[in-house]
Amino acid sequence: MKKNLIKIISLLLVLCLFAGCTPDPQPTEPSAPQVTDYASSVTLNQNSNYKQEEVTVKQYIDGDTVHFHSKEIPGGVLKARFLAVNTPESTGKIEEYGKTAAAFTKEKLMGASSIIVESDTENWDADSTGGRYLVWIWYKPQGETEYRNLNIELLQSGLAIASSSFNNRYGTTCAAAIDQAKAQKLNVYSGQKDPNFFYGLATEIDLKELRTNVASYDGSKVAVTGVITMHYNNGFYLEAQDPETGLYYGMYAYYGFNFNGMHLVRVGSEVRIAGNVSEFSGSWQISGMTYSDFIPTADDVKQLSDGNQPAFTLTDPKTFVNGTVDVEMVDPETEEVTNKTFKYAELALGTSVEMKNLYVKSVYTTQSDNENSDGAMTLTCEVDGVTIDVRTIVLTDENGDIITADAYRGKTIDVRGVVDYFNGSYQIKVLTKDYITIHD
Repeated sequence: MKKNLIKIISLLLVLCLFAGCTPDPQPTEPSAPQVTDYASSVTLNQNSNYKQEEVTVKQYIDGDTVHFHSKEIPGGVLKARFLAVNTPESTGKIEEYGKTAAAFTKEKLMGASSIIVESDTENWDADSTGGRYLVWIWYKPQGETEYRNLNIELLQSGLAIASSSFNNRYGTTCAAAIDQAKAQKLNVYSGQKDPNFFYGLATEIDLKELRTNVASYDGSKVAVTGVITMHYNNGFYLEAQDPETGLYYGMYAYYGFNFNGMHLVRVGSEVRIAGNVSEFSGSWQISGMTYSDFIPTADDVKQLSDGNQPAFTLTDPKTFVNGTVDVEMVDPETEEVTNKTFKYAELALGTSVEMKNLYVKSVYTTQSDNENSDGAMTLTCEVDGVTIDVRTIVLTDENGDIITADAYRGKTIDVRGVVDYFNGSYQIKVLTKDYITIHD
């Protein structure tokens, strides 16, 4: 009996040993979440009653606004505001992922063999501004046969947030695209920094926003981007084109005597600078720029490209003296639109311009103990019944001799320079003799 008990116990121990050696079941790998391409899940019906037109791009504005050449819209331009989406701002006051969204839209449309804009109704419906049309953007990528919906693609890529996204015929698809982008933590939903956004201490804005609201930024630190057109008096002039209107906006930036980034701020360089806005001698400027190789910061001057050219906008003298410009000011949060009227020259301050056929009626030459201004001239010119002042620095010829009033008095000239403000009036400042052409 005792032997049988021992055998039973031994058998149980062996069974337990084998049971202990049995490998644990392996955990099942979680299946990857299914990703749906919602931009291709909807289909363009070119036989529908919805208003449609095949178009080509005239001007890229930002992620959700593009101007198209149109045969149906009066004036030939359809200013499209994308339905159902609101991308972060890439103009005015710049927002995270705004420039990224704008680049995404541009890339998709530039690579399209065909673009069709489509209303959500049987009419072309204007947005709250009254000047843009609410549309779906369909594009056919090169080499493909089917159209994709760019509005929905922006949503599924996490480059836009909802904007009446559910109150349209693709509302369910838009909602699903947004939910998927959130689940995948894409772009605006990622919690990650946007590589194209400025994270310095300054507020990033564009030059139009600064020029049209400059007094409100007095004493503030801002970051702006533009092309350097000319150097002057330990600083440079910076300009950038507003994609919406085609107008150029500019500003003078003063770097002073101890700036370490001179290799970045060559004429023709596109740069992003950060500095303080202040009024100096009746005009506005940015100052306090920094650059360091050893302790870099986000606020340092950054060169974005090189080899650019000044715009030298050909300007009509009457427009320069008497012209006005109505600027559409759109609140980015409420989209409320107001119009503000500016003098043409006021808006053009700091930009490069060209003016032709100016008759030099008289010349005033500065006499000063300061060698930097002794010999500088103000050419009082007439053209088409208006008077234009052209202010020069001290100009020298090929031999280093100072050019005097006799070289220009009584002559007809073409000039290139920057718009300047002095003693209560606007003038053209010329910084090299090469920018004055004397007619034969």
